[in-house]
Amino acid sequence: MAFLHDMRFRAYFYQVVAIGFVALVGWTLFSTASANLAKQNIATGFDFLTRPAGFVITEAAIAFEPTDTVGRAILVGIANTVKVSLLAAIFGTMLGLAVGIARMSRNPLLARLALVYVELLRNVPLLLYLFLWYSLIILILPPVKQALNLLPGVYLSNSGLVVPAALVESGGLALLACLVGGAAAALVIRNAATKRRVATGQSNHGGLIALAVLVGPALLLWLAGGVAIDWDFPTAGKFRLTGGLHVRPEFVALLFGLALSVSANVAEIVRAGIQAVNKGQWEASAALGLPRGKTMRLVVLPQALRIIIPPLTNTYLTVFKNSSLAIAIGYPDLVTVSNIVMNQTGQAMETIAIFMGVYLALSIAISLLMNWYNAHVALKER
Repeated sequence: MAFLHDMRFRAYFYQVVAIGFVALVGWTLFSTASANLAKQNIATGFDFLTRPAGFVITEAAIAFEPTDTVGRAILVGIANTVKVSLLAAIFGTMLGLAVGIARMSRNPLLARLALVYVELLRNVPLLLYLFLWYSLIILILPPVKQALNLLPGVYLSNSGLVVPAALVESGGLALLACLVGGAAAALVIRNAATKRRVATGQSNHGGLIALAVLVGPALLLWLAGGVAIDWDFPTAGKFRLTGGLHVRPEFVALLFGLALSVSANVAEIVRAGIQAVNKGQWEASAALGLPRGKTMRLVVLPQALRIIIPPLTNTYLTVFKNSSLAIAIGYPDLVTVSNIVMNQTGQAMETIAIFMGVYLALSIAISLLMNWYNAHVALKER
């Protein structure tokens, strides 16, 4: 019975008991509700997932037709949510990093502009900004009959942006394998080059070699004719544009709003992380003759990264959950598609359970990934 006094065992034991209790309560509530609905001749269960959907989804990250099943329609909603959240996190992080560094600039005008940018975005509800961006796109841009022809095959109107679409007719799997293999090899080479630079104190060409390894195999495959790519150029008709890749205004407005919101939060996180680094690091770098830009890139930011990552995880979780505001402007994310399914099937309880489970699973996945990365870059005590 000595294991009962083991703190690690007790910690795991209490967590398992808590999860089991929550699962039991949830299953009891679900079973009771299902039984009561069955008494009123209201359909229950998840059989509706196999029925034909019968509705159109205007933008789908994966192929979808109205004759496909309801389950595939929900899968399209999940894919759309992941796509817009991932892109918003990437663009918002890059923009937020630049704004956060600008907040620390010695130029007072640049620092104050960055401050105004952050305060404007953080103190107004995101939903209002989504309406603003969507209204601007709809009202300012011309109708589709008068679409702006920005470049050959690129049209912009209030129905969105239409660009040429690349269609991989053969060799798609080989191209994907080259890109994934090249990325893995580039990561290994870059890590080895970094360790060598730290050990010897001498710069090397590891970055260029990693870049060549990343794009080289895919480029060679294309030059050798292993990949056949056809381009689908849009054509302007009398009433609409046909062909090409259509980026709809709902997606643009949502992506724009989420990315700007993320950038404001990331900017403040980056600023706090930089300020947390000891000023002695700046002084030591200046004494060695390093310019301010290199000091920021090579000395301060790597140390600030360990402070930045934990709050950054919360920001990524927030942008993922805020993507549900897409329902306000009509972007077919998971919540929008689930609402359509609920209205058509009348099975609200099961549908809500599905999208709650999806949000929970994806949030846990983001947390695990960021925690792994945080542990990877954390200082290791010897």
